[in-house]
Amino acid sequence: MAVEPDREHTYVVTVTWTGNRGAGTSGYRGYARAHDLSAPGKPTIPGSSDPAFQGDRTRYNPEELLVASISSCHMLWYLHLCSAEGILVQSYEDIAEGVMTERPDGGGAFVEVLLAPEITLSPGANLDRARALHADAHRKCFIANSVNFPIRHEPVFHVG
Repeated sequence: MAVEPDREHTYVVTVTWTGNRGAGTSGYRGYARAHDLSAPGKPTIPGSSDPAFQGDRTRYNPEELLVASISSCHMLWYLHLCSAEGILVQSYEDIAEGVMTERPDGGGAFVEVLLAPEITLSPGANLDRARALHADAHRKCFIANSVNFPIRHEPVFHVG
């Protein structure tokens, strides 16, 4: 049996800084961290830094977007795997949480992300298999395979 070669996908996103208050980056507190994330044909996402780093709390920061990307990728794989195995998911909501530590030099890194989805399955669903598919989704998630910190899963199931 021939092995299919890896397929490559390219993603292009435009990041535009919109925070010049007139003096550019003349001082740390003199410019806004506001920026827009865009891609052709899609709504613009307003971005900033975390408020701890002079950011605007009404805009998404990169750390939130990373946690959201992990959660979203995991959910999409999980739903696909459930569908392929005939497990009917009625609802899925994840309040994902990422923990980042900051070093004294100002840099930092994520140390873990916790995915805690609440999932409602149809009556008669194989709960053991539904639970096991989280590990399969984790192994397949492109984003999870691209980070160097642990991602934990603590799903809660309901049958409705």
